[in-house]
Amino acid sequence: MPLIAEADRADVETFLTRLLRLDPAAVVRLRPSRGSGAAQLWAMLPFGVLVTRPLAVPVETDVTVSAADLLANLRPDIGLRRLDEAWRWPLPPQRTRVVEEIPAVEVVRLAAAASRTLRTAAAEGVAGRAVGERIVRDALLDHVSIVVTTDDGERVEVPQRVVQAVARMGFLGRVTQPADPTATTSGEPSVTVRLAIGWIGLDALHGSAWYRPISPLRLG
Repeated sequence: MPLIAEADRADVETFLTRLLRLDPAAVVRLRPSRGSGAAQLWAMLPFGVLVTRPLAVPVETDVTVSAADLLANLRPDIGLRRLDEAWRWPLPPQRTRVVEEIPAVEVVRLAAAASRTLRTAAAEGVAGRAVGERIVRDALLDHVSIVVTTDDGERVEVPQRVVQAVARMGFLGRVTQPADPTATTSGEPSVTVRLAIGWIGLDALHGSAWYRPISPLRLG
């Protein structure tokens, strides 16, 4: 039996293609259903954010493989070399809570604004001084892009790295920018800000991104 069922292949192909653009050496973890949830495909992006998308068809075993190998062998029913030891990151808890719903178009705007800032800084410098692209990129990734408050008054800060994760992995889907930026459209797609113990997440149409502000412990 192939790792990825036919019903999931198109979505998984998109996931893997986008992931490999960011990290050609990435590994992915297929995880069976937990309780009543769906099976999931997980990956760690090079800027420290876990991304996941659900699978429609259950998988039989928890396994980690090369993203490039899986993409090259989505259809043939052949065995892939297991790389379970390469998965070094904990996953967020299954139980999460919703903090806020925000329009997907706002997330698109935030991601696009950060990209423009990076291009401008790389080309023109900052305050008249040349700045390395990596320094600017790291500062942008750490910048708090979204701030929401829980019902009990807890302040939740979502850094730009999580926004970039859902945008660059294509999780937002097709979002139409309104002609009037101040206008609201009934039924427009939204993104859910979620919390789990120690984790902040954005849950979008085609997948989720999770970030743990405290450096995650390596798994043995």
